[in-house]
Amino acid sequence: MQPGEIAIRILVDADACPVKDEIVRVADRHGLPVVFVSNTWMRLPEGVSVERRIVPEGPDAADDWIADAIGQTDICVTQDIPLAGRCLKKGARALSPTGRPFTPDNIGMALAVRDLKAHLRETGDMRGGPAPFARGDRSRFLQALEQAVQDIRRGR
Repeated sequence: MQPGEIAIRILVDADACPVKDEIVRVADRHGLPVVFVSNTWMRLPEGVSVERRIVPEGPDAADDWIADAIGQTDICVTQDIPLAGRCLKKGARALSPTGRPFTPDNIGMALAVRDLKAHLRETGDMRGGPAPFARGDRSRFLQALEQAVQDIRRGR
């Protein structure tokens, strides 16, 4: 990191993250550390500053670690909308693996839709989960992560 440069980390809710390789590629290009957080050991892509953080078993242990550790100039990659909301409250950025940025303007609606879909699944009025991860999601994610890094560096 150069003097006067903003310290940025990428914290990843790693258990079901389909874009681990892409995260490391962007992080290496910018010289950023990446912390993959999970409940169990998993094979991770190798990179210049890749850290593995294994947290105790528990439904929200990885989420809690990320929410406690994240700072204002950090980026969280997660599919977990409540975790994204916790990160936003601390001033950090949050991205889904499909490239959707979570923002203070859209997190409330994302949480409401999540809760509605959970209710509809419970009542049997809706079946299935999210759409499968697609090739276009990967490229959207790369663009969104690159944009988030650039925006933080420019103070936006």
